Amino acid sequence: MIRKLLLATAAIAVIPAAGAAAPARRAAPAASATLAASNPFARASTLPLQAPDFSRIKDSDYLPAILAGMAQQKREVTAIANNPAKPTFDNTIVAMERSGQLLERVNLAFSAVNGANTNDTLQAVDTKTSPLLAQHNDFINLNAKLFARVKNLHDRQSTLGLNAEQAKLLDVYYNQMVHAGAELPAAKQAQLKVMNTQLSTLQTSFTQKLLNAAKAGALHVTDKAELAGLSDAQIAAAAEAAKARGLAGYVLQLQNTTQQPALASLTSHATRQKLYEASINRAAHGDANDTRPLIQQIAQLRARKAALFGYSNWADYALYDQMAKNRQTAVSFLERLAPATNAKQKQEAADIRALARQQGATAPVTPADWNFYAEQIRKQRYALDNDQLKPYFEINRVLEKGVFYAANQLYGLTFKKRTDLPTWNPDMVTYEVTDANGQQLGLMYFDFWKRDNKNGGAWMSNLVNQSYLRGTKPVIYNVENFTKPAPGQPALISFDDVTTMFHEFGHALHGLFAAQTYPTLSGTNVARDFVEFPSQFNENWALDPKILPNYAVHYQTGQVIPAELIGKIKEARTFNQGYDNGEVLEAARLDLDWHSLPANAGPQNVDQFEANALGKSGFDVADVPPRYRSNYFLHIWANGYSAGYYAYPWTRMLGQDAFAWFQANGGLTRANGQRFRDMVLSRGNTQDYAAMYKAFAGRDPDINPYLTYYGLNNTGGEK
Repeated sequence: MIRKLLLATAAIAVIPAAGAAAPARRAAPAASATLAASNPFARASTLPLQAPDFSRIKDSDYLPAILAGMAQQKREVTAIANNPAKPTFDNTIVAMERSGQLLERVNLAFSAVNGANTNDTLQAVDTKTSPLLAQHNDFINLNAKLFARVKNLHDRQSTLGLNAEQAKLLDVYYNQMVHAGAELPAAKQAQLKVMNTQLSTLQTSFTQKLLNAAKAGALHVTDKAELAGLSDAQIAAAAEAAKARGLAGYVLQLQNTTQQPALASLTSHATRQKLYEASINRAAHGDANDTRPLIQQIAQLRARKAALFGYSNWADYALYDQMAKNRQTAVSFLERLAPATNAKQKQEAADIRALARQQGATAPVTPADWNFYAEQIRKQRYALDNDQLKPYFEINRVLEKGVFYAANQLYGLTFKKRTDLPTWNPDMVTYEVTDANGQQLGLMYFDFWKRDNKNGGAWMSNLVNQSYLRGTKPVIYNVENFTKPAPGQPALISFDDVTTMFHEFGHALHGLFAAQTYPTLSGTNVARDFVEFPSQFNENWALDPKILPNYAVHYQTGQVIPAELIGKIKEARTFNQGYDNGEVLEAARLDLDWHSLPANAGPQNVDQFEANALGKSGFDVADVPPRYRSNYFLHIWANGYSAGYYAYPWTRMLGQDAFAWFQANGGLTRANGQRFRDMVLSRGNTQDYAAMYKAFAGRDPDINPYLTYYGLNNTGGEK
């Protein structure tokens, strides 16, 4: 996942803040206008590439810096808007691109730490600043004088002599301001400001409640027998997790998705069921961490906001600048995949029930049992045991000899470990990235391990954005939520985790290769249904015959993964994809249904709405629950993917089609990598996405490689 804090700095989009507080319609305090020189954000960091100096930053530094950053940018924007000179590209658009650098500096660091290593102080800062930042964005987006200058330039764009990137930037400014309400009448703008503040507050509250609910929902057991089936290393990790909480026994922490890794191994149906129910019912217990009242309000507010702009639903409003363009295109894409996916789901469910009966199961098979039996079927059909694979995937070797090696072979990149860069957690690792020409390209941070104070999932974002205008190079981080080994144990991960590492580094490459003058268009500042394309594509190299043997080496024996095992992994690739692919498609449909509500729909019963939406989705949801239920669907309620979760299957289509192009043109070569870099990864948001893809591939994307990859074209579905 890409996690972007859309600042009101260069990009003037509305902030999809993550926050909670009472709606506060007041300006930032006057005391925020200046920032003490001792504050580490008062000036750009002196560390390499202006990387934040986390050794100097205290939790108490963030709030005054954010407040001062807003005040500073407000002065800058006011000066631009009130400039008596005739609007020019330089005195308006370029001036905006230079504005807000203090605010950007602190917000990028704060977003990283608050997402990956939060605490009560940081959450309080988030609660306080989220509505203020929403109001700050409105100050910019709804500034009549500023919009008049932007519109003046847009109206006479053909006479300005702009280059392609400048023309695109002007279009983005104009369209974003219109989309943010710049042309609404004053009365509607007043309503909009209230809604934006409320939404920001609710979204922050959702994030914080879900984090607390996930921690509280972890399964705690005192009897080791209940964990039968888990490996010694997994049990030791569960004991460490309990110890960290001051508890006796064992704790199985919840990952952000519906299914939990331990469900594939636990032999006790009762334990599986308890863990599964802990997962699906998190944040839905009617207590202080119940997110459902927030969901009711967020969905209703978004529908009302869309209506202000004349849209019938939030999805159509939100998708205006996406590759899909509108709700119907996204829904039609999912509907196109539903019949084949449903057929595959039913085939898999029948196999699982048959195995359960064969083994004498007396209780009905539930979704809690799916991966337990699916893993056995995998072993039977392919003689492939996921636990048998883990010794070949030691995390540091996967990173350096797999992820980095693929980047070297494709793009000529090299990586040097740094031990002098301060991080927000001592378990993190950092690297300097050097381009094929020997020039420093950027810095990379990795935060691998699950913690109770870390948001769920995996994501990439920037600590410093690339911009030739500002003279800055990218400083990027990847965050994952892998289970940390107990002390003295090897850091072994599953092949799914390996795929996640390649995925998130695909985002990192998109950011590292940014080559834009203007920060608004730089790197991963692209549409949601395009930003996941480089990451989905990069997953494919995990199984490349040159890459896999280079990193898949047994941590004890030094033996390269046998060709036989590689063959089994590839043979098993389409196994269980009715479930694995289907749960994503179901979540995408649930998201779109939530965001198809009209403004007059009123508050929805969350559980009932979800049941109705999934029931008519065309998927086998009785056997396969969505990857996220509404109550813990962080992507759409707080992380900027509202009406956009379809981006994952959409970009899987792009990723598999692009990989098919590579296979047809020589596969893993520097020439192919350079073409992909030059025509996709380095382009940012400087071109129309469909045109960009067509220029690379020589044609429009084809869905058939996607269907083949997931085994969906041999189930009676679409060919």
